[in-house]
Amino acid sequence: MQGSTARFSMLHDGRLDRLGIALSGLCAVHCVMSVILMTLVASVGGALLHPAIHEVGLVLAIILGAAALGMGIIRHGYMLPAAIGGLGLGVMAGAASIPHGDMETVWTLTGVALLALGHDLNRRAAA
Repeated sequence: MQGSTARFSMLHDGRLDRLGIALSGLCAVHCVMSVILMTLVASVGGALLHPAIHEVGLVLAIILGAAALGMGIIRHGYMLPAAIGGLGLGVMAGAASIPHGDMETVWTLTGVALLALGHDLNRRAAA
């Protein structure tokens, strides 16, 4: 039993949350840079706004978020980080369903910020 606890601890010593925060930051940079590039160079910006990029990114965020935030509930027992992170994932998914533009960017960045906050709270609760 002690061996499985050690493995679980190694899996959730904050690494997944730090990775989630880093990916949230990369997503935010991608969103802002896509809008900037769209205004500067339509062909490059169009490639960055390809739906596959957003779909793959959202799937990765859901997988990583579920793993890190779910393990956090098991480890420290607090639901708030997972609830905030889950809200962020929902906002991101909703943003993916609306046409590209200013409102999609605002909603995506709101979701990313909520997800990153959930990961940060999860990391702090586990410390």
